[in-house]
Amino acid sequence: MPRSAPRHISVFPSPQELGSSLAQLVAQRAAEAGGRFSLGLSGGSLVRILSQELPAAAGPAAPARWLLAFCDERLVPPGHPESTFGAYKAQLLPRLPVPERQVLAVTPGLPATAAAADYAAKLREEKEKIVAAITDSPKPPPERITLTLPVLNAARTVVFVATGEGKAAILKRILEGDEEKPLPAALVQPHTGQLHWFLDESAAKELTVPFEKHSIL
Repeated sequence: MPRSAPRHISVFPSPQELGSSLAQLVAQRAAEAGGRFSLGLSGGSLVRILSQELPAAAGPAAPARWLLAFCDERLVPPGHPESTFGAYKAQLLPRLPVPERQVLAVTPGLPATAAAADYAAKLREEKEKIVAAITDSPKPPPERITLTLPVLNAARTVVFVATGEGKAAILKRILEGDEEKPLPAALVQPHTGQLHWFLDESAAKELTVPFEKHSIL
């Protein structure tokens, strides 16, 4: 499968070492931006990883110029345990001084299609569809919105983060498979940006492709 940009696969002994390196990468990209820095966030274990490591790496002043958005969000109230925004609001944002107006949360209470259109407007939609509505997600709750491939592939840096043995088989399909209908993550190929995969050893256990292995800090 042809790729638009080389991928960088980094494997760490544990989520702790992964988190420190990930936070440093985010802080570096923010410093390189020189002004406003846009950061798209996903949920799951990434919330805890970033909440532990990013505030110290970012420093107290830089986040005032950051814009936070969500690459994937369940259509549930902010207080729901499956809410990505709610998780970051509880764990990361109290420690990261990003102004509230610069945290773009999904408007609660809308059906999937309306929520996707509303969020696209917040992200200044131009010509392409940049937010998709999902109504049949295999993991409940079924309704969510997600950023589309044109948005991800236009990013300067895309980082996938995966930890735990439960991710090993799916990562092998994404990173080594040659499927007729690739999984969506395999289609993320930034046009001019960088593509990074940050994995711990458990998640990378089935990989045979070359990767950079990091030692304990």
